[in-house]
Amino acid sequence: MIEKDMIPYLRLAHGSYNVMVMILFFYQGWLGLKIMNGRKTGLQSFDAIKRHRKMGPILSLMGAAGFFAGLFIAVSHGHIFHYPLHFSTGSVIVLCIITTFFIARKIKGQNSLWRALHFRAGILILSFYFIQAFLGLGIIL
Repeated sequence: MIEKDMIPYLRLAHGSYNVMVMILFFYQGWLGLKIMNGRKTGLQSFDAIKRHRKMGPILSLMGAAGFFAGLFIAVSHGHIFHYPLHFSTGSVIVLCIITTFFIARKIKGQNSLWRALHFRAGILILSFYFIQAFLGLGIIL
């Protein structure tokens, strides 16, 4: 287990790491929008497509790692449900990330239903990350 005097530092590290991951997810979303707009206008950015596809699995792992790090800190502190809304929102984010990852693997062709679902799931992830950051700031401050 973790020493009690380390908990505040680990909480700060957890928050800092997840803010970085959140920023990277917003960048990933921006790339996705750039790709979507390129499909509509016919001016596709193959560099954006390549970066979006390459970063997706990495960000999925990073998002899950941030959640499990927070879970580990909570368990070590002995208060897994001390912040139930923060825990629940993090759980939803991880579920959305996993869902989006598997949806992305099914996307085939231009007008795939999976592409629309991928977009919607991405919006959910970004929305919940914003809420999670707000909740996390309330815990730290």
